[in-house]
Amino acid sequence: MASRDLVSVTIVTYNSGRYIKRCLESVLGQKGPDIEVIVVDNNSTDGTSDLLEQFEDRCLVVRNPKNLGFAAAQNQAILRSRGNWILTLNPDVLLMPYFIQALVEAGRNDPGVGSVCGKLLAMSPDFDIDARPRVDSTGIYFTPNLRHLDRGSREIDNGHYLKREYVFGATAAAALYRRDMIDDISVDGEFFDPDFFAYREDADVAWRAQLLGWRCLYTPYARGYHVRAVLPGNRRALPRAINMHSVKNRFLMRIKNMTGHLYGRCWLAITARDLVVLGCCVLYEHYSLKAFVEICRAWHGVWIKRRWIMQRKRVSDEYIAAWFRYHPVSRPAHKSARAVAAPGNETQVVEG
Repeated sequence: MASRDLVSVTIVTYNSGRYIKRCLESVLGQKGPDIEVIVVDNNSTDGTSDLLEQFEDRCLVVRNPKNLGFAAAQNQAILRSRGNWILTLNPDVLLMPYFIQALVEAGRNDPGVGSVCGKLLAMSPDFDIDARPRVDSTGIYFTPNLRHLDRGSREIDNGHYLKREYVFGATAAAALYRRDMIDDISVDGEFFDPDFFAYREDADVAWRAQLLGWRCLYTPYARGYHVRAVLPGNRRALPRAINMHSVKNRFLMRIKNMTGHLYGRCWLAITARDLVVLGCCVLYEHYSLKAFVEICRAWHGVWIKRRWIMQRKRVSDEYIAAWFRYHPVSRPAHKSARAVAAPGNETQVVEG
């Protein structure tokens, strides 16, 4: 049974030796609520496993015999967790001392909030921070051509994003999820879709959560730093496997979550982007053509998941479509706001 006073921090490592020690030190130094830390290592070969031995007296460390991917390994950690809130965390993130407390306090009083995110700032792989820090993420948003991007990414942190507000979703690099939401939207006991392996799994969760009536709250009072390797424009510098999964998961996410209404509104933008993706695979990224083989293999199971999601959809088509814009969409969350209905019906927020 989950503990209401406990936050479970779940971290997946794979050759994360460069980062994991400082990440865990920042987690174990958190002020505020009680935490438990669960680390799943996906058969690292760079010494990560040896570093984790230093923390086994303060963390639960699970070692997989092979790389199961981020999604499946996070599911492993979540199944072992006991907290009422689960913070998924990348090993290349450093948290300020009150990060977790700020997230929990932001989400605690609104039962319609299923996830909470804070302000992540960019950090170099050497843990250097610019004199004028740049934003890494203040939540994620979707464009009409089905790209999902981080709100504020690479902008100078000059005083923007200072209000609590509802956003489409949270990056799983540092996302706090309510246990009730995890239980509600998990498909066959799986919160993150293991078919994704890695990349876009947090966007898939955000979309599914929105369809089922859960909201994501951004709070500027939770601050951390993130080394982000995957950015628009640096695709050619990424490992081939990441690029292949990116292509595959673009289509898997759509099959599962796209409504006919949304497709009707955005079909031209979606089709144009699809042609660009396919053209790049044919002309430049031949290895990413494997993505379409993987989609065929997963086809039957993905449609079963789609039926499960659509049978439980709790919000209107217009509500979902309003989030898909070429600029970040957010909605105000007043300090005195309270939810007048928990997921099960479309929720509204009123001032108390």
